[in-house]
Amino acid sequence: MPEVEIKDKSNNVIGKIVLRDDIFGVRAKEGVVHGAIVNFLANQRQGTHATKTKGLVSGGGKKPWRQKHTGRARAGSNRSPLWRGGGIIFGPQPRDYYYAMPKKVKRLALLAAFQEKLSGGGVVIIDNFAIEKPKTKEMVSILKNLGLDDKSVLIVIPGKDEVVTRSARNIPGVGIVRASDLNTYDIVAFNTLLMTKDAIARLEETKGS
Repeated sequence: MPEVEIKDKSNNVIGKIVLRDDIFGVRAKEGVVHGAIVNFLANQRQGTHATKTKGLVSGGGKKPWRQKHTGRARAGSNRSPLWRGGGIIFGPQPRDYYYAMPKKVKRLALLAAFQEKLSGGGVVIIDNFAIEKPKTKEMVSILKNLGLDDKSVLIVIPGKDEVVTRSARNIPGVGIVRASDLNTYDIVAFNTLLMTKDAIARLEETKGS
């Protein structure tokens, strides 16, 4: 079973935690992780893009010139896609990009991505943040002590925590998410995951088989 050090906010090792191998030792094909990321990004799209077809462009009610004997090509409307300012042929229209992915596959992808991050030294576990009041300066100090001030960091907390959230939300390159909401894209997008030991326990609880 994977064993990871637990640190305090001053970067002192204060213990170790044994991670469940059936959760944090999971491996999967690279395509599974990639598929989960593509699925996440697709489901974030609003699909509100739209272009105007010939029928939606204003104007064009009158025939530009008579059909014959002008020496010019026949034209029925100045809103034709062939004309400047005309409609768009086969342009994007509003659509729903959402598609479902099996829950077991999503879970496998998340745990595989986490294991990859863990084996690469990209997971830091601390006892707790011990911040009494929301203070960005104190969170910046914690990140600096842990050697994470020059990296993109995703802080994973066990549940709602206004103090930690408000202390971290204005720091560039730092994100924050609850353990139950952690997804494959977030794991891959950030250099380091900074987690409390309670967040690890929560992740084991929600992602355990």
